[in-house]
Amino acid sequence: MRFTLPVLLLAIAASASAVDVAPPPRPVIAPTRGEKMLDAYLRDQVKRIDAACLTDLTTKAAWEAKRPELRRQFFEMMGLSPLPAKTDLKATVTGTHDAGDYIVEKLHFQSMPGLYVTANLYLPPKPAGGATKKYPTILYVCGHGNVVENGTSFGSKVYYQYHPAWFASHGYACLVLDTLQLGEFQGLHHGTYRENMWWWQARGYTPAGVELWNAIRALDYLETRPEVDAKKFGVTGRSGGGASSWWIAAADDRIQVAVPVAGIADLKAHLVEGDVPRLAKGIIAGHCDCMFMVNTYRWDFATVAALVAPRPLLLGNSDADDIFPVAAYRRIAEKVRKVYALYDAETQFQLLETKGPHEDTPELRIGIGRWMNRWLKDDTTTKVEDDLRPKLKPSQLKVFDKLPVVAGSPNLNTHDVFVPTANITLPPNPGDIKAWWANLKPTLLTGLETKVFAGWSKNPPPLGGKVAVDITHDGVRLRAIDFVSESAIELRLFVLTSAKSDKPAEVILSVLDDAGWDRWCGGLGPDFADALQLDRKPKRDDTLFAQNRAVMAKDNLAFAVIAPRGIGVTRWTVADSFEDRMIRRRFALLGQTLDGQRVWDVRRAITALNAQPDLKAAKLTIHGERDAAAIALYAGLYEPSVTAFDLWNLSETHAKGATFLNVLRVLEVPHAVALASPRPVTLHVAPATLDDKNSPWRVTKALEEHGGTGASGFKIVGE
Repeated sequence: MRFTLPVLLLAIAASASAVDVAPPPRPVIAPTRGEKMLDAYLRDQVKRIDAACLTDLTTKAAWEAKRPELRRQFFEMMGLSPLPAKTDLKATVTGTHDAGDYIVEKLHFQSMPGLYVTANLYLPPKPAGGATKKYPTILYVCGHGNVVENGTSFGSKVYYQYHPAWFASHGYACLVLDTLQLGEFQGLHHGTYRENMWWWQARGYTPAGVELWNAIRALDYLETRPEVDAKKFGVTGRSGGGASSWWIAAADDRIQVAVPVAGIADLKAHLVEGDVPRLAKGIIAGHCDCMFMVNTYRWDFATVAALVAPRPLLLGNSDADDIFPVAAYRRIAEKVRKVYALYDAETQFQLLETKGPHEDTPELRIGIGRWMNRWLKDDTTTKVEDDLRPKLKPSQLKVFDKLPVVAGSPNLNTHDVFVPTANITLPPNPGDIKAWWANLKPTLLTGLETKVFAGWSKNPPPLGGKVAVDITHDGVRLRAIDFVSESAIELRLFVLTSAKSDKPAEVILSVLDDAGWDRWCGGLGPDFADALQLDRKPKRDDTLFAQNRAVMAKDNLAFAVIAPRGIGVTRWTVADSFEDRMIRRRFALLGQTLDGQRVWDVRRAITALNAQPDLKAAKLTIHGERDAAAIALYAGLYEPSVTAFDLWNLSETHAKGATFLNVLRVLEVPHAVALASPRPVTLHVAPATLDDKNSPWRVTKALEEHGGTGASGFKIVGE
């Protein structure tokens, strides 16, 4: 039974801020109910994650027993599990420049086939007599500081050249790497920030993983160089490079010393702190996607820092940095100190806090030099000065005269290949399908529970399920049932029945999107506005009202609807606006997605629905359209009281539509539909989808035809 209508969306005001730069101040407006709910929810979630972050430290042995699993989780959340093959780097030096007190080699390598990394290797002058000397070596990972002239990108290595030049002129080798987006061969860091590529979350992809992999392969390359002392690797970088410094230091023990600068803040700062009372709280809006892991295991960032212990670690930051605020990095430092204390290595972790904004200050540069001298050269006496070398021209540091032509280049499409998706293939012998599916189904369900919906509440608060309004008008009865989905998320379920019905035989529960909510309100009209918690009195659609009244009376049906969080009266912003994008990114930092938590809302609504005495014995069909169809499907998978599914315009792939964390690493939509068996599923899809011989739905159909699902009611209806 279809029970939603299109909606006229509000005009959207999309805007994107510059990388690593907070958006301009927004006018102060009193928060709405939805905004208050969202803020309270984020605060509760951050508090829970913080309470579990490095608070169970007991002994060094206990920490070291835990550490391998944490590192495994870290690699997984960076999209590096399984770890890609270490293929031939195809390292190529394209030129050399002698600057007098240092030498620069211009080079590139392929961290995986076709994925080019441009870099400059800075070396001290060659020793007299031509002998080769091994130097302590710094990996410098760049932040967002690309140099572009006349439309040509020279990479961020040009902007940050004073760092490797200083190191090379003071007795170090230093390899400076361009980033994926801001190199000579440019990719993308902003998939969710401004490109609406929410399938990055569904795939479990983050460009931070690419930057980490490029740094791992950079160390592999450095180990081949005769000038490099591979037992004395240090890493540093600022801003985006500060974040990459954390990634590589946490992941690779070859890094002996680390100085991440202005590259880390805790979840509290990212999500809930700030003076803005509406939707711009937190610093997340000042950071692109390369700053974040896919937080499946609900870490706070102090756990990343803790993985560096007990190796020497200097956390650098300025005290007026608006996107890496003081309180945020101090809180992280406080937690990390406790890990170093387990090793009696408190002197090997220090916080370098200097005066200034989000800039590369002389005090920070001097601090980096002192720390590297202390731990890579065992030198505490040499005076470190900020004696920067004259800048070289961008053309003197450019690696490619002409960019290589690579069909389907991973640099441009890394997100399409970096994280493998689930590869579920039907057995060639139809007779094997039933047994194959029986073995696969538990694996898929476990994958959903541990990778996709792991952010669901383990101990939800009492449901409540109170009938707040019970009103009868013009032959129909409307009940409004208030319930608690999880902490801070209070929603209202609606049940519509014929005034003549005491015990409906079937309930059709519709999961609403914004369009569906507007249709629902219009179908009831002004007499039910108070129950709907509306500020306005909607005009009634008399035809729809009469139609629903007649159907309910004739077929003894009940219509129920649930508008999950952020929809209907809890709507907090306009879809696809800047604020909407930042909200959806906030959920990902909690190890969730907004749509995934909406599935939870629907599950709790079903529990509240089943608690109504007159509805307990009724057949329950769950219905949804568009993205809400996917939300309805997954909610129904976990609620056995759902007896049938009615899904309209359900996307055939998780690369479109509703977004669930990591889901593409587990299964695709047709497999999820098959999981609903043996309950009947009706899909209403475009005829073109049915006519396509390569339709994704062929998987589901084959499973049914050959006994894999056991379903007798699966059907596709062209709409």
